[in-house]
Amino acid sequence: MSALVPLLVGIPLIGAAINLVFGRRKKTQIVVSVAALSAVLVLGAILLVEVDTNGPLAVAIAGWDIPFGIVLYVDVLAALLVVVTSIVLLAVLLFSIGQGAADNDEDTPVSIFYPAYLILGAGIFNAFIAGDLFNLYVGFEILLVASYVLITLGGTESRIRTGVVYIVVSLVSSILFLAAIGMVYGALGTVNMVQISERMALLPQDTQTILHLMLLLAFAIKAAVFPLSFWLPDSYPTAPAPVTAVFAGLLTKVGVYAIIRTETQLFVDNDLNFLLMMVALSTMIVGILGAVAQAELKRILSFTLVSHIGYMIFGLAINTPLAVGATIYYIVHHIIVQTTLFLAVGLIERRAGSTSILKVKGLMRAAPVLAVLYFIPAINLGGLPPFSGFIGKYALFDAAAQVGTPVMMVLIVGGIATSILTLYALMRAWNLSFWREDDDSTETMERIAYLGNAPAAAISTERRTIPKIMTLATVGMVAVTVALTVFAGPLLDMCLRAGVTITDGVSLVQLQEQGGQR
Repeated sequence: MSALVPLLVGIPLIGAAINLVFGRRKKTQIVVSVAALSAVLVLGAILLVEVDTNGPLAVAIAGWDIPFGIVLYVDVLAALLVVVTSIVLLAVLLFSIGQGAADNDEDTPVSIFYPAYLILGAGIFNAFIAGDLFNLYVGFEILLVASYVLITLGGTESRIRTGVVYIVVSLVSSILFLAAIGMVYGALGTVNMVQISERMALLPQDTQTILHLMLLLAFAIKAAVFPLSFWLPDSYPTAPAPVTAVFAGLLTKVGVYAIIRTETQLFVDNDLNFLLMMVALSTMIVGILGAVAQAELKRILSFTLVSHIGYMIFGLAINTPLAVGATIYYIVHHIIVQTTLFLAVGLIERRAGSTSILKVKGLMRAAPVLAVLYFIPAINLGGLPPFSGFIGKYALFDAAAQVGTPVMMVLIVGGIATSILTLYALMRAWNLSFWREDDDSTETMERIAYLGNAPAAAISTERRTIPKIMTLATVGMVAVTVALTVFAGPLLDMCLRAGVTITDGVSLVQLQEQGGQR
């Protein structure tokens, strides 16, 4: 099984290289891209079953053991995120194929999009299975270089402008991360995560705190944690619909994943949980208040994305096996649901010629299927029972209630308030865009006149036909969101087992000492 681990990164990179060679052959690139991501999905599923049954895998690349070699590390958390990421990348790829065919590839140039898309996937997969900090850094840089290309596709003024902001913020984060890696190596003589966890206790608490804060700062920027989330609402909405969907679903979660490893593995004896609690509460509240004040669907979803990162930081701040397991489940839920909502908004934009809730109306009668495709993931993200959003939030609140401190009670109240406001923001958008008709527009518009000054409130685009493959890709993702509820029991049990494994410090020391693999 260990031989399969490097293929998670190797297959997308090989696919990207083939796509570059066949840059003028659209069909070839499509086949290669779909085949590469499908292969990773299958391999990820096999590895997930393996590590859930028999324990984690550690693979030393080219036989070079630590501290000289690169070790790839696959446990339930890493394998589960690889599987979920593959599903999202495949669905968004199919969506983009339909969009490119319908629009003659104006927004998604074939020769650029498909190689960059696979490189993005390779970077994400590499980050999830990295066994040392420098390889994690390499994974970040691979996905960021690809994201620079994807976020500026089409070369419009707005995309270039927001792309520059995204690039500058990402570079600052990368510089901080690289500086932190240098400091860790200088203090401990290694960048391998297992060795760091063993040696960290030998350092003075002040030194641990400095290293801890440096890594958290770098990862918090990537995860869009408040107050370091200022860049996200302006960066994501301007990109093409498929790019926005995959960015919203995946890129911030790579930052959250890095924070999970930092908090549960590297700094077990250096407690910054209270700081994380305050950051989590601020992220939830400020993010959702920003969403309520928006009039454009992509910006509403971007702010809800920020607010729901707060739930994940909340779970990590509790720092119990139940809380970490609930956080993992919530990450899986949010990746799927957030991506699905952005795909649905992409369909709304094509059908109505706008994503402004002040301009879109009457879609319930004109596009009832589209109404369902938006409604199901919207109420799921809002946390209505029995959907996975409710299950994930309930698991987080239950973990906090078991700790029972006054701060935990405040965070639970903040989480409930955020969930209610999320539902309000998304359902207001649904009511205005789908239920509102011409005859009740005047009264309604007077009630929401305050939104007229919101950014992009007057945005309009060209109305376009919706290819069947775009609708089918979105339907497939909605079906996956429903599956998260139907199979919530087994999935949550798996996530809780992963939480127990991570927080109990089950490591790969013996595996790595015995040749780096099992």
